[in-house]
Amino acid sequence: MRKGNKLYSILFNKCPYCHEGDFFVTKSAFNLKKFDQMHKNCAVCGQSFEPEPGFYTGSLYVSYSFYVAWIITTFVLVGVLLEVDVIAYLWGLIPSLIILTPFFFRLARRVWINIFVKYRPFPEK
Repeated sequence: MRKGNKLYSILFNKCPYCHEGDFFVTKSAFNLKKFDQMHKNCAVCGQSFEPEPGFYTGSLYVSYSFYVAWIITTFVLVGVLLEVDVIAYLWGLIPSLIILTPFFFRLARRVWINIFVKYRPFPEK
């Protein structure tokens, strides 16, 4: 995957403006003490990662869509194709949703900022 593609920024935790600096402080979403800590600005280009107060409120809707997609996908795979009992499915679904919360949180924020910030490469020297 190349720079200049919004998926690059989203998947690799990079600044949406320059695709160089890191967006979150840690690489892992499962470092539970720091999974939600973001840099204030990009270390490379200076892009603000919080353009205005409450900017990431919209990322709640993106996160919600990830949860819905996960629930539907797992229900079709496990409940319909494998014909597992619904109660047994729910016993597996609920822990998976809890475990995926930090991952969906970070992914939703990166998707949300990439909607509004356009990639601009640095001029060649």
